[in-house]
Amino acid sequence: TAEGGPMLVVAGAGSGKTRALTYRLAWLVHNGVDASRIMLVTFTNRAAREMLSRVEVLVKQKTRDIWGGTFHHIANRILRQYGQNVGIRPDFTILDREDARDLIASCVQEAGVDIRKRRFPRKAVLASISSFVQNTLEPLEDVLARRYPMFIDDGAEIEKVLRLYIDKKQARQLLDFDDLLSGWLRLLGRHQDVREILANQFLHILVDEYQDTNAIQGAIVDFLASRHRNVTVVGDDSQSIYSFRGASFENIITFKERYP
Repeated sequence: TAEGGPMLVVAGAGSGKTRALTYRLAWLVHNGVDASRIMLVTFTNRAAREMLSRVEVLVKQKTRDIWGGTFHHIANRILRQYGQNVGIRPDFTILDREDARDLIASCVQEAGVDIRKRRFPRKAVLASISSFVQNTLEPLEDVLARRYPMFIDDGAEIEKVLRLYIDKKQARQLLDFDDLLSGWLRLLGRHQDVREILANQFLHILVDEYQDTNAIQGAIVDFLASRHRNVTVVGDDSQSIYSFRGASFENIITFKERYP
């Protein structure tokens, strides 16, 4: 029931963190905060739907105007509206994981890499490498050295393949799941006018499972909270189930430094 400001709720598994976030959300709606000025970010759309329906039961008010869902779901909405600022048309197509891998496979062929004569990463591994590069905001060389040392000698070819992958996506207005987040961050980082519109719009931002956010997601939340600084995050600093997506403990560990 705090009126606002930055709030970090740290507690163990099964202790009621999501419940705390749900009741926080209900309290905001009950006290007259415009639903369209609230963003609720969860790691599955199902979790968001369950929390919003619970809030409707608690406060007897519709929650359809709340911006609720995963980072990717909300990024999709934002980019349909403002993406043209960063070269993304409103009619872009989202690639599912298998389509993205198939497109990468075609890039391997186009790059002239002979995968029969050498041990070159398969399309699923290349997709993972691409994902780590985007989500950790680290250079390809560092990602290979830290996570895929067996492919470090193939760095130049991998870079060529991933460059082709980026070019093909841009030419066809295709975005994979990682592009949704990197496009949203690029939009906020490069266009002050859009950043100010969105930072002003979202009076309250609530984030579940904050320990599982990665570098991009952490930066997005900080950009959006820069105006009002009413950001409530809940998490468990002793677990991180999405480390394969580049989850960054830095976000939860340094929260008190970024929001004194």
